[in-house]
Amino acid sequence: MTALTLAKSGDMDRVLPLIAAFHAEAGITLDEAARRAAVEPLLDGSPHGAIYIAGPVRAPIGYAAISFGWSLEYGGLDGILDEIYIRPGVRGRGIGTEILSALPRALGGAGLRTLHLEVARGDDKTRAFYEKMHFEGRDGYILMSRRL
Repeated sequence: MTALTLAKSGDMDRVLPLIAAFHAEAGITLDEAARRAAVEPLLDGSPHGAIYIAGPVRAPIGYAAISFGWSLEYGGLDGILDEIYIRPGVRGRGIGTEILSALPRALGGAGLRTLHLEVARGDDKTRAFYEKMHFEGRDGYILMSRRL
């Protein structure tokens, strides 16, 4: 079983390279200073989100970042799985399945009512994986965003 550990401020130098790798792979353009500024509050214990390190803390193989919110529809605390990343060299070994099995249990035990995520419309393989992990699409809804 892949260990999941809540990342703390001392983990910045281990987490940032993983996040930069994910951003490069996903085509997310965020400079290093902005990335660090986004990550730092989460590692310092912000109530708005958390980052979990997958694998050994000293040599992580991935991470999952969750942002917290509140939903009347879902009856309380909800979260968005903002990012999940596993190093390419260890993909296909069931690590994603382990992470997406452990996270809902841990977060549900802490009071989270619902965990959301988004997937690209044309990414049928990833969507099928998320469906296997009990995530459901919401017919009639699309996620819309506005940068401020």
